[in-house]
Amino acid sequence: MSGQVPELESRALYPSANFESKRSKIRDFGNPSTLHSGITAAYFMRFWPPTPMSIPILGDFLAADLLAVDAVIRQRLNSDVVLVRTVAEHIIAGGGKRLRPILVILSAGALGYSGKHHYQLAAVVEFIHTATLLHDDVVDASDLRRGQATANALFGNAASVLVGDFVYSRAFQMMVETGSMRVMEVLAGATNVIAEGEVLQLMNCHDPDIDEKNYLQVIRYKTAKLFEAATRIGAILGGAGDAEEAAMASYGMHLGTAFQLIDDVLDYSGDHSKTGKNVGDDLAEGKPTLPLLHVIKHGNAEEQALVRGAIEQGGLDDLPRVMAAIERTGALAYTRRQAEAESRAAKEALNKLPDSNHRNYLLQLTEFAVTRNF
Repeated sequence: MSGQVPELESRALYPSANFESKRSKIRDFGNPSTLHSGITAAYFMRFWPPTPMSIPILGDFLAADLLAVDAVIRQRLNSDVVLVRTVAEHIIAGGGKRLRPILVILSAGALGYSGKHHYQLAAVVEFIHTATLLHDDVVDASDLRRGQATANALFGNAASVLVGDFVYSRAFQMMVETGSMRVMEVLAGATNVIAEGEVLQLMNCHDPDIDEKNYLQVIRYKTAKLFEAATRIGAILGGAGDAEEAAMASYGMHLGTAFQLIDDVLDYSGDHSKTGKNVGDDLAEGKPTLPLLHVIKHGNAEEQALVRGAIEQGGLDDLPRVMAAIERTGALAYTRRQAEAESRAAKEALNKLPDSNHRNYLLQLTEFAVTRNF
């Protein structure tokens, strides 16, 4: 591979004035020396292995499993197109909690699975998540994720969307390889629901009139559905009966909802150095998250008008006053209580599973979901 960026392809992706700087970035990563399945040595040496945000409660319990999953991810990121490989590597190497792959592994183990197919499916789930991030950041015009520049900020919107499509399609190739129609049904259905959730969120942006029920629907579709799919396919691999499979799906759905609600809390209270996000990012994008909806419902007339206007206009001009209204109405405490209710529901769903180390770690994740600060 020459490492050169085709002129026509590159100019189509980057028609702006800063084309040459972006083209230079891509060329730098197109080193012909490669490691593993086509991953460029220059990029690999700079950013790999990824540095996931560790989940302290897991310790080293899944260390070998996650190394196996990362090996699958490295192998299946292969593409002869340098830009595809570069953008995909950028977001994968950005780290993250690897929570969704962890859920596949723990769920399969909790049902007694002892094979190797869960590594491929864990990677599939991570690829679906990765593709949604690439697309999300374009839709939200985000320039920061996990404390690093987003792919769209570095390479442009067109590159992020198209590489997101590549990652999605690679995930579906890997699904087919499993030969399980049931697994394909679950993951294809989840991907479709996630897309619907993205559209619902887009429709809700800058709309202060949505209610809590509609907001929770967005969470269930956009975030919790992939958690649910991860735990369900783990159960399927473990040969679960209908009741156990449904219990694991319920666990994932409630856990994912709890995680997103705590993300809503951290958006107004988190430490940038730990969350990798700026305080008020959701407000800047005009997203009516639960803390804001609580102020609209329970604040005084001035606070209600303030928050409604902030959602409609977006931006951060009113952030200090919005933060004061959130504090006075107890909106973060309310949102946290809702997350804790979801966490308890997730915990109760595990009552149908036999006792095991994997089940115990699934239980501990319900606590981590609502006590974390990143």
